[in-house]
Amino acid sequence: MSAISELSHLKQKGPVTPEQRAARRKEQSHDNKAAYLFLLPWLVGLFLFTLGPILASLYLSLTDYSLIQAPNFLGLDNYERMLTDGRLHQSLKVTLIYVGVGVPMQLALALAVAVLLNKGMRGLAFYRSVFYLPSMLGGSVAIALLWRQIFGTTGLVNQVLQFFGIDATTGYVSDPDYALWTLILLNVWTFGSPMVIFLAGLRQIPSMYYEAAALDGAGRLSQFARVTMPLLSPIIFFNLVLQIINAFQSFTQAFVVSNGTGGPSDSTLFYTLYLYEQGFARFDMGYASAMAWLLLLIIATFTAVNFLLAKYWVFYDD
Repeated sequence: MSAISELSHLKQKGPVTPEQRAARRKEQSHDNKAAYLFLLPWLVGLFLFTLGPILASLYLSLTDYSLIQAPNFLGLDNYERMLTDGRLHQSLKVTLIYVGVGVPMQLALALAVAVLLNKGMRGLAFYRSVFYLPSMLGGSVAIALLWRQIFGTTGLVNQVLQFFGIDATTGYVSDPDYALWTLILLNVWTFGSPMVIFLAGLRQIPSMYYEAAALDGAGRLSQFARVTMPLLSPIIFFNLVLQIINAFQSFTQAFVVSNGTGGPSDSTLFYTLYLYEQGFARFDMGYASAMAWLLLLIIATFTAVNFLLAKYWVFYDD
């Protein structure tokens, strides 16, 4: 019911007649139908392109579907196969290292830069845009190719080291000891998105808290630890959950840098890369679907643990 119609009904004096009630119900029904009509395209898209594929993948995870033949029901065989799949275990190890090291480093750098930009320096908009730019480009194929070149045998990193007299000939992206770390650095480099969120959170902290802390004799580090961090903890929590989810789903960088192999020696075999290999290189869509559901379970577990632990370190200013 529209606001004008509602207001006109409120202004009426005396009891509401049955005819008026019927008119109200008719008008409300018309409004509801219009609302559902506007929602219909979104609902169709949701069922066809989101819920439908999700439910289909759940069924396919219980089959031997291979894109070229009809699926045969296997029960939990695909999930049991994961227990003895050495490359899957390697992909989990690589992904957990990537998440466990890359996400904290990225958030620490993002917070440090946000604190510096929050000092009221000149050209804030320019620096904010410059630091945010890698977040827009970091997931692209072009940047991944550039990254592979920079850390190659004759890349920029070795050229800089040689300029300072260091005999550097290591191809970092082709060395199992360094390849994963180049991808972690690429992830850290794309710190712009959490930085912008941190900066917005810092600007919402009232200055009176810092003034009160200064009157109590607190120094800069003490103010940061006792004022900034507690008041910023909801923002830190939000960024932490978001970046963990994004890191678990990383694919493009590892695919391009390793030429789609996860090499050298499976040192960059991300879980999503191995999932892609099973589904679109080996056409084992049943096993790939089971892997996708395992990834969902892993991400959900990490997210649930973060929410459970949040009550111990996340503080809300009520």
